Amino acid sequence: MQINAMNQFEIMHLVEHARIGRLACVNDGQPYVIPMNFVCRVGYLYSFTTFGKKIVAMRSNPKVCVEFDDIVATNKWQSVVVTGHYEELSDKPDHVDARNEAHALLSNRAEWWEPAYVKTVIRDHVRTMEPVYFRILIKEMTGHKTVSA
Repeated sequence: MQINAMNQFEIMHLVEHARIGRLACVNDGQPYVIPMNFVCRVGYLYSFTTFGKKIVAMRSNPKVCVEFDDIVATNKWQSVVVTGHYEELSDKPDHVDARNEAHALLSNRAEWWEPAYVKTVIRDHVRTMEPVYFRILIKEMTGHKTVSA
């Protein structure tokens, strides 16, 4: 087995077909990673969540990355890292089109709103169900995969 760089076609194929990506963000120097649903479209990753730790982190530091993978076995896998810039899609007039596009793209997937839009209780506190749509402007995508030697 050896590890090779993936070409752009392989990278896009993995990102477009992945069900889950792992969003990494940082707040006050502390990294935070969470699995989320994403949809890739023309230079952006689109997603949806409710207000919480990740939104606080991305509002304070919009530099993020998302990892996607396809793991069949320890010696047969592919992994892509997307680095980019967080942009919240508010309900303000200048975001209406992008927010509608995000909703349309995400709603093409079954149960696209889970787990983001389900009742969440953390330490006896019920999290508000305020929807937050966002996109990540893709700055760079790199990938690696295993191949038989």
